[in-house]
Amino acid sequence: MRKFLWIGALLAAFSSCHQVEYLVEGNSTIQRMDGKKLYLKVYKDNDLVDIDSSDVVHGKFSFVGGLDSVMMVNLFMDDECVMPFVLGPEELSIHISAAQQYVTGSALNDTLYSFIQKKNRLDNQMAELPHKESQMIMDGVDENVIMVRLNDEATRLAHLSDRLITNFITSNFDNVLGPGVFMIITSSYPYPIVTPQIEEIWTKATPYFKNDVYVRNYMKAARQNMEQFGYGFDDGQQADSMASPAEALPGDSVN
Repeated sequence: MRKFLWIGALLAAFSSCHQVEYLVEGNSTIQRMDGKKLYLKVYKDNDLVDIDSSDVVHGKFSFVGGLDSVMMVNLFMDDECVMPFVLGPEELSIHISAAQQYVTGSALNDTLYSFIQKKNRLDNQMAELPHKESQMIMDGVDENVIMVRLNDEATRLAHLSDRLITNFITSNFDNVLGPGVFMIITSSYPYPIVTPQIEEIWTKATPYFKNDVYVRNYMKAARQNMEQFGYGFDDGQQADSMASPAEALPGDSVN
């Protein structure tokens, strides 16, 4: 299954206060999912909690219920995060196959899965670089030329990926997608830390984004880590120098 959503996590981010009735119909062509129980999970009280479940029977499953407001959820099978989506008043359809997973039925999910498809294309291009290297070696290309070309290509793809993520989050500060994708990205880090990308996002962020529970908890833990490393960081204030996620201290976690 896709690994962009590689992470076991997701966010309960709210956009209204009235009761929302939801209906989700799903189908899967993956045989090992048959007979399994699927769960909808949200981030609440510093943990992931189940809000609904459904058995997969002959490739079909469904979720029906009510919630306080629109939120971003993750679909789990056992401990495996299958995919995220926005749960709201629209009737949604989930499609799962070995090649792709996507959700239709609402504008926010269309926006989310357009972003995911773009991110996956960049990830696939990055994953192809070792194959390109092998092909160039077989074609007799000089090793120094190979190194320069592939390093340049890797740098270009990494920049495009960073810009895609940053632009998506900043364009969706005031709906559930901004905090939700922020959670997806930061959940891939070993420990909470303020990277240059996060700093850029934070300095542009709106009150809605900054007040999201996950974002607020992450930034609190990240600031504590930065202080331990001797780096300064404050709201709207640029750090003198930044650490990478890999440099975070063992044992630190989101509070």
